[in-house]
Amino acid sequence: MTSTHLLRSVALPALLLVAASLPSPAETPGIRIGVLPAGPLDAITDVKGVRVGQVTKNEGTGPLRPGTGPARTGVTVVVQNADPWNDRVAAATYDLNGNGEMTGSHWVDEAGFLEVPIALTNTLNVGRVDDGVIDWMIKRYPQVGIEDDVPLPVVAAHADVGTAIDGAAPGRFARGAVGAGTGMHAFGFKGGIGTASRMLARDVGGYTVGVLTNVNDGRRAELHINGVPIGRDLEHDLLPVYPHGYAGVPRTRFSGGSIIVVVATDAPLDHRQLHELGKRASLGLARTGWNSHVSSGDLFIAFSTTRIYPRDTKKQTSTVVVDDEDTMDALFAATAEATEAAVDDALFSAKTMTGASGATLYALPLDRVRALLQAAGATGTRAAGAAGTQPAGATGTR
Repeated sequence: MTSTHLLRSVALPALLLVAASLPSPAETPGIRIGVLPAGPLDAITDVKGVRVGQVTKNEGTGPLRPGTGPARTGVTVVVQNADPWNDRVAAATYDLNGNGEMTGSHWVDEAGFLEVPIALTNTLNVGRVDDGVIDWMIKRYPQVGIEDDVPLPVVAAHADVGTAIDGAAPGRFARGAVGAGTGMHAFGFKGGIGTASRMLARDVGGYTVGVLTNVNDGRRAELHINGVPIGRDLEHDLLPVYPHGYAGVPRTRFSGGSIIVVVATDAPLDHRQLHELGKRASLGLARTGWNSHVSSGDLFIAFSTTRIYPRDTKKQTSTVVVDDEDTMDALFAATAEATEAAVDDALFSAKTMTGASGATLYALPLDRVRALLQAAGATGTRAAGAAGTQPAGATGTR
């Protein structure tokens, strides 16, 4: 299963574009994750040039009618720059557990670059979204398949994906049960889209790492927030409501799932370095209690917005790459913590949702979580310092 399994999956006709002018993660709910400073938005869009677009379908109530509804699904896209086909960015993928699908990943790792938008959706719509990305690419780049090469879309796990790409924007965007995260669960609570960013100190480059996750797995007792075993205290509260007749719930979509992690940075890294950067997302997941179950498709992709491979070979581009261990170590630390914070952001942002046949996932009870963290002295009152040796001021507060 990929990270985009839904409570139920249906066809996607008319979809609703999600507005980008929404509260940033840094504004809720007053809990600092980790010790490193976040960027101004505490989001993947803190990496200059990166844009996010989403389309959500949340329609209907009552019993499931296959092919009709109710529908709780959508698509989330991450666009790396204004011209992804011609300004190809260095990229790499990493599979923590391969029970899922990320199309186009073989070419990303063979070529060492990314030349298409990244699209996240539910498993059964991967093929449709792949088609949608190709339609968008041909419309935007008419020479595709004629004078140019053909695109291999990167789609993880049909929405009107063209609407999502065209609507992709910098700045703030919705998180939680939106876009590809609409039908997701996380540690027995409502899950979905989460994001975070972390900044490096000036003496190790002052770079930014941003992460976007689509969270759809985790067992209640495993959940940790800021090192506190929150899931144990909430293990028997606000449990999911299963539709009547769902036999063998531990083996249904309510208990399985996955996660997709997108890592962006403005540090000039090549394919090999980005592969190593992507690996460090695993450490951030571990801090949340993530165990990467057999049923989990835990698939990551990392890219650098400043390491460009122009399609026009006459175009000048920088050949500089990070070449010191201190900077790489700081980038690793920032990636791990931003991934941890992005998972938590998905939980903090998602609201209670009821889907087909009364299936219900409850939101994480933030007041109780805050009280548990306060009792453990883990609300994030520690002074933050940028990844590296020279502190830098930033909020880092959620």
